[in-house]
Amino acid sequence: MNRGTVRGFFIWDTKHTMSKNLVIVESPAKAKTISKYLGKDFDVLASYGHVRDLVPKEGAVDTENQFSMKYQVIERNEKHVNAIIRALKKADALYLATDPDREGEAISWHLIELLKEKKALDKKGVHRVVFHEITKQAVQDAVANPRELSGDLIGAQQARRALDYLVGFNLSPLLWKKVQRGLSAGRVQSPALRMIVERELEIEAFRAREYWSIEADVSKNEQPFVSRLVSYKGDRVEQFSFENEAAARDVEKTILDAAQGQLNVVSVAKKQRRRNPAAPFTTSTLQQEASRKLGFNTQRTMRVAQKLYEGIELPGEGLVGLISYMRTDSVTLAEVAVNEIRDVIAARYGAENVPDAPRGFKNKSKNAQEAHEAIRPTSVAYIPDEIKGSLDKDQYKLYALIWKRTMACQMVPAVFDTVAIEMAAGSEDQGHRLRANGSVLVEPGFMAVYQEGKDDSKEDDSDRLLPEISEGDTIKLEELRPEQHFTEPPPRFTEASLVKTLEEYGIGRPSTYANIIATLKNREYVEMDAKRFIPTDIGRIVNGFLTEHFTQYVDYDFTAKLEDDLDLVSLGKKDWVPLLEHFWRPFHKLCEEKETSVTREQVAQARELGIDPKSGKPVTVRMGRYGPFVQIGTKDDEEKPKFAGLRPGQKMNDIDLETAMALFKLPRKLGETPDGLAVSASIGRFGPYVRYGDKYVSIRGGDDSNDDPYTIELPRALELIEAKKIEDANRIIQDFEDEGIQVLNGRYGPYITDKSKNARVPKDREPKTLTLEECRELLAAAPERGRRGKKKVAKKQTAKKAARKKATRKKAKKKAKKKVARKKPAKKAKKKSG
Repeated sequence: MNRGTVRGFFIWDTKHTMSKNLVIVESPAKAKTISKYLGKDFDVLASYGHVRDLVPKEGAVDTENQFSMKYQVIERNEKHVNAIIRALKKADALYLATDPDREGEAISWHLIELLKEKKALDKKGVHRVVFHEITKQAVQDAVANPRELSGDLIGAQQARRALDYLVGFNLSPLLWKKVQRGLSAGRVQSPALRMIVERELEIEAFRAREYWSIEADVSKNEQPFVSRLVSYKGDRVEQFSFENEAAARDVEKTILDAAQGQLNVVSVAKKQRRRNPAAPFTTSTLQQEASRKLGFNTQRTMRVAQKLYEGIELPGEGLVGLISYMRTDSVTLAEVAVNEIRDVIAARYGAENVPDAPRGFKNKSKNAQEAHEAIRPTSVAYIPDEIKGSLDKDQYKLYALIWKRTMACQMVPAVFDTVAIEMAAGSEDQGHRLRANGSVLVEPGFMAVYQEGKDDSKEDDSDRLLPEISEGDTIKLEELRPEQHFTEPPPRFTEASLVKTLEEYGIGRPSTYANIIATLKNREYVEMDAKRFIPTDIGRIVNGFLTEHFTQYVDYDFTAKLEDDLDLVSLGKKDWVPLLEHFWRPFHKLCEEKETSVTREQVAQARELGIDPKSGKPVTVRMGRYGPFVQIGTKDDEEKPKFAGLRPGQKMNDIDLETAMALFKLPRKLGETPDGLAVSASIGRFGPYVRYGDKYVSIRGGDDSNDDPYTIELPRALELIEAKKIEDANRIIQDFEDEGIQVLNGRYGPYITDKSKNARVPKDREPKTLTLEECRELLAAAPERGRRGKKKVAKKQTAKKAARKKATRKKAKKKAKKKVARKKPAKKAKKKSG
């Protein structure tokens, strides 16, 4: 028998006789689709993604021992691993059919390692099979032609995972100490955050500049069109040729005087322009187009694409995988797919729309995996409108987008007749020229199916339709229109433009874009406004800390170079251990240095706003452990500084002295209740509240703008107090005030409490009829009420005590043994003397 090895992984000859075969894929939907293609001799089970991961604690990657890694089974998938082990006992052969990329290769390898640990692979044939689409032909061909696990792909994935772990486990704790808990820094997410913050800083630094354009409404034989001034007094008109109204009005008068109501056509340039279709989709371009055309975010796009790939139930056919693998940076199409596309184009759109030779595309990504294909329908014979009834709304939209783009990429170009007309105002030697551009679509070609250019809402001069005009014609000048404009700041990133920019810089890979964006949102480093990214205060602080103190590691070129190196590992051109070694030593040294050399004060990005008029002390805004706040005074003052948190929606960058001082108005005295209790409003640990006497009423906000501690007045506060009293009255069933015991209505039914313990009211008892003695008995039998957040500590302390006791017992036993060992000879001597 023939066999190949990867780290002790055996591939048995496919001719090995099998009575039953077990196939492992990642998802149950994929398992269901594949099982119908393989027949009764194959059982198909899902691993439900990764089966194991690094131990989530320090030391999971041993930097002193060749970066060896400590893995554990992912708890939620343990039952699926056990199901695979049970099924494998009845099988002769195992087929690993996980996804055709680094992650898929790693999942197969991790599963094999686990099965070896469990001794579940004894005398089993093991095969790695790869397919890029879930069709009968592709699946059966893959099973008939298995290969070995790729050590290069596994090494690349392990290196990536180790890098991400080492960055996260070293940078994140630094952020907790220097900024606030719960923050994280990632190898790829941090450069992405830097892009968003830098764009915001550009917008803030931007100063609008005024300029004027001169357009003319003109006509030929009553057919109107538009032209614009391109030359004035012989000089070419640039964007800032006319910077104010006075200059523009002067130009207007000069042109009108020279033209005297008409323009002379001095040249007509006609030519034919061809526009070629875009390449078929990669992961990046699919995410961009789905964002622009469908309004999908990256996660939604990938979730829908995954379902289309794994299989959709079609009438009479069962589950059918509708698209090829959706994580790819390749624009290649299989020959068999191209031939089918060309046949369908000829049938649906006419043979004239099929180019003489199939169209090929070049990858922009230098390390694109050519073994993969672009994202395409598994068969373009599945026309979107014909299978619409089997798809949900999102699936139909995305499938139609992929189908149209794939069809268009193999069609003839669109052909336009373009014309550029130049007209003179007055004599030619005066040097006043106006130009009109236009075009006519002669042959739609691929544009009959798909138009990528529709996303841009700005009008293009070249798409205007112009009347038939010849050189020497006279054109009527209807009106000259000077128009004021201001330069605009660069736009904030959308998900589409961020993915495009990350790809241009070489940061991230097809499988990572959606995760990068999700992490930035989940960590609240960014917020979305009109589908555009705005960095939050905490996002700015984190970026400021990383760019100032870890400059190299958030550098775009450095991050891209590291991605390239990981690609070289996957191609077998680089070893991953030296790569990690080269990264780790200087990075670790820098982390240790910054832990001691950088203070919280330096990271907080304090900004002085002015001087408090009452105390004469400086007023600053800064980031604290619990969020942004303003402060009067400094820690070096004799008196403690005063603090006030920012209100919801307020940004550190927008705070000035006046808004800062307004935050110190709390607590506000509002007056008294009818029975003489002082009423005030403030913000506490659990949000805004009204206080009366020693009792508190939460201000829940809502639509009423008065429900705000800064603006609420006494009448509204008294309403809230009255409502709280009624709520409390309905809550209290019985009140044994002298004993400090109450029977209350709670979230989960009536209960008894003495503020230290809670006891349930028996189901067969009416709460109102309970006596004081019965309440005491029920409370005595109730368990102690646990304090939130203390259980884990208690467990740890118990564990530590147990460990100390164990160690003490061991020491005592050792001492006892030594004493016995020393005494034994004495006993022998005693016997002899007797």
